Amino acid sequence: MIAKEPVRRLDPDKVVDSALALADVEGPASVTLRRLATQHSVTPMALYRHFKDKDDLLAALGDRLLADVVLPEPTDERWDLQLTKVLTAFVTALRAHPKLADLTLTRILASEAGLAMSERIMELLTEGGFSVDDAAEVGRQSVCSLISLVTTDPITREVTDPVAREDSLRMKRAALAALSPRKYPLITAAADTLICPTSTDRYYALGIELVVAGICGVLNKEQ
Repeated sequence: MIAKEPVRRLDPDKVVDSALALADVEGPASVTLRRLATQHSVTPMALYRHFKDKDDLLAALGDRLLADVVLPEPTDERWDLQLTKVLTAFVTALRAHPKLADLTLTRILASEAGLAMSERIMELLTEGGFSVDDAAEVGRQSVCSLISLVTTDPITREVTDPVAREDSLRMKRAALAALSPRKYPLITAAADTLICPTSTDRYYALGIELVVAGICGVLNKEQ
């Protein structure tokens, strides 16, 4: 009697791991259930037991990024300082997977981790003086701004191959450097910084600082 091969158990978390690794390199468009099925040596139907379609799988990727947000514990610090730390935690999680950052946008109010972050952001905004409705609006726009901050990172948008990336940056610098310094004195002087941030950490810190400063400015204007 021929022994039957054991049924391969498919771990959906490992499928998400594989999809995440693939999307980090090639982008979310490269993620297909058929391709992942091949990687895990199963039929596509095995994946459909866990993910109804590609959109469902991409939603799981968005949930994974939000689950990686490590919310800081509440402290006695001013509300805006605590908000800065919460938003920094969000950006830190997105920076690990910049090509997938926008997948979190539709999952923030649809996942447990996203809801926890949203509640904390609104809690801090209402503590600062916003009404509940204004906190919702300000919080939403702030989160959207930070997602854009990650997806438009000048380095992330460049090609991944180091040599090709440096060639691309060199061409862009040369194009700005070729402008008339009499007509565009500031642009030509800051050509390197305009093309590529002097520090990636500074790029993100400044982006978060501007968002929080904008929130405080709105609050001060309304009071």
